[in-house]
Amino acid sequence: MADGQTQRGEATTGTSHGARGRLRWLGYRTFYLLPPRLRRRLVRLAMAHYTVGAVAIVRDADEPAPGRLLLLRQPPGQGWGLPAGLLKRGEMPVDGCVRELYEESGLQLTTADLTPAVPNAVVHSRGQWVDTVFEASVRSSTAQLRPDSAEVIEAAWHRLDNLPPLTIATARLLSYYGIGPYAGYPEVRT
Repeated sequence: MADGQTQRGEATTGTSHGARGRLRWLGYRTFYLLPPRLRRRLVRLAMAHYTVGAVAIVRDADEPAPGRLLLLRQPPGQGWGLPAGLLKRGEMPVDGCVRELYEESGLQLTTADLTPAVPNAVVHSRGQWVDTVFEASVRSSTAQLRPDSAEVIEAAWHRLDNLPPLTIATARLLSYYGIGPYAGYPEVRT
């Protein structure tokens, strides 16, 4: 058998792949000898950083198909979006979704009222953020919308078959769930 080849079932240490392979092996070997806390810090320095947010897709339980969706208009008011916001450090996504939904619309739901959407996480690699998405159904006839006037200009229910102008980020996100103007265009998701 030639140098650098192994028989099936034999383990290899990575030292048989030339100088580059030996350096790589030595780098990993050294890395795993470091204390776990230092390893985590090094990984955080070297890897891409993503911002994580929570998004609520709230449907009107009173409406038959196609139904209505809760949308917000935020400053500068040039498009409608979903209730959403950034997670606080250490906050669970579902808790952040409940908090943001209440802060922005006045709807007070519990974590049990929300279900993970499919897909539950949408990664936006260009902007380096991740949306964790949850769904809920609320009876608009009994729900009182009280938008935060500092953060939200207007909150309203809109028919799925007649949505108002959406922000581009919202239109792209809703396309993952077959809703909105980009629903049939998966290429806009990138």
